[in-house]
Amino acid sequence: MIQSVEPVQGLRRSPGGRLPIPVAVTILVLPAGLVFFAFVILPILQAFRFSFYDWNGFGTPTDFIGLENYWDLVTHRFFGTALRNTGLIIAVSLLLQLPLALWLSLILYRNTWFTSVVRTLFFLPYMLAEIAAGLMWSFVYDGNYGLAAQLATLFGVQAPFLLASPTTVMPAIAAVLVWKYFGFHMMIYIAALQSIPDEMIEAARLDGAKKWDIVRYVKLPMIGSAIAVTAFFAITGSLQLFDLIVPLTNGGPNNSSLTIVGFLYQFGVTRMRIGFGGAISIALFLICVVVAIVYQRAMRRTGR
Repeated sequence: MIQSVEPVQGLRRSPGGRLPIPVAVTILVLPAGLVFFAFVILPILQAFRFSFYDWNGFGTPTDFIGLENYWDLVTHRFFGTALRNTGLIIAVSLLLQLPLALWLSLILYRNTWFTSVVRTLFFLPYMLAEIAAGLMWSFVYDGNYGLAAQLATLFGVQAPFLLASPTTVMPAIAAVLVWKYFGFHMMIYIAALQSIPDEMIEAARLDGAKKWDIVRYVKLPMIGSAIAVTAFFAITGSLQLFDLIVPLTNGGPNNSSLTIVGFLYQFGVTRMRIGFGGAISIALFLICVVVAIVYQRAMRRTGR
């Protein structure tokens, strides 16, 4: 049988009158705080510590080398490639993927049997595992027996090997990225558009607003929060992109399709340079922190 706890003098009781509010808050927050510290804060601190050692992952790190791993990182010839590719993926996500998702959501947000079927078809790629999607597109892009080879044969030209050329590999990956994730963002926009009261749109029509005016001055402002959230998801997802690229190119050819996480895997994990990998992960963590701070400041300025 649960008995009520006598309140400590000077502490307010919770509305139910059972526990003082500070005690109740502590009991509720403490488990989540311990889990967050154990699985988020502690690994970050460990990675930060390992980044100062030349360590292969076995035994206790003892070879302290200071900032040498960070110097190796900024002077590494493929780190710039990884940064440039990650920036390209972010740009494609923001400038191509999100506008495509928004345009389709404006067309498909009304509930009919046709729009329901089309929305489901567009959302299917997001339900595929990244590894499966990457393998599927590696067959599509294959210049010997894939869809690209068949189309080239149809037009009587030599089949391109899109994933084997440093020039075409990133545009080919960007196309897969847009195909994989635009349905996810589209569904968020559709949910936001369906929450707009019909009376508001009808009032705009009665005032003489045309379709584009309704989209520009009514619908887009009303779903501004959803657009901001999808932009944040697109940026953070691009920074973490890895498992979609592995089955496509594994960072090749000649490391030309490395992202930051792929760079960490290729030159930190697979080469047993755990200290160097820790330095890369700390750099990636700081980039994510900067993105989060910029996002929060932007949201405060816009009042969202």
